[in-house]
Amino acid sequence: MNTKIYKRVLSLAESLLKAANKKDQVTFDALYSELNSICLEHEGDEKDHPVQWETLADFTDDVEKAAAIYRKALEKAEMIESADFCSSIRFSLASMLIELGQTEEAITILKEAKVVSSNIEDKALKNEIHDLLHSLIN
Repeated sequence: MNTKIYKRVLSLAESLLKAANKKDQVTFDALYSELNSICLEHEGDEKDHPVQWETLADFTDDVEKAAAIYRKALEKAEMIESADFCSSIRFSLASMLIELGQTEEAITILKEAKVVSSNIEDKALKNEIHDLLHSLIN
């Protein structure tokens, strides 16, 4: 990923968290709009990266819209064959699908996440995937 864009996305994520914690909707909306613009500006070019889209989805309040953005992020993660991004995005997408009442699809995605996560080092994420999947099938 382009280092300059990565640093900007990271900075926006930190600022979005601060604005959300302060319940400063005006600042949050402005920052979200900037992050969305970065995603759209680089969509389809060599600077396009799943981290931009995953971050945008993370800060999207509308569950259906967030799920759609996670799907886009997942496509991009699969294109670069990133087990880390594929695992985390699938986990987040499954969480949105559960909220939308789409449990069967969430289970399918979590099963895929579990397989892909066998190739990552993040034990906490592996456990989260396992626990959420286990809670849905038991």
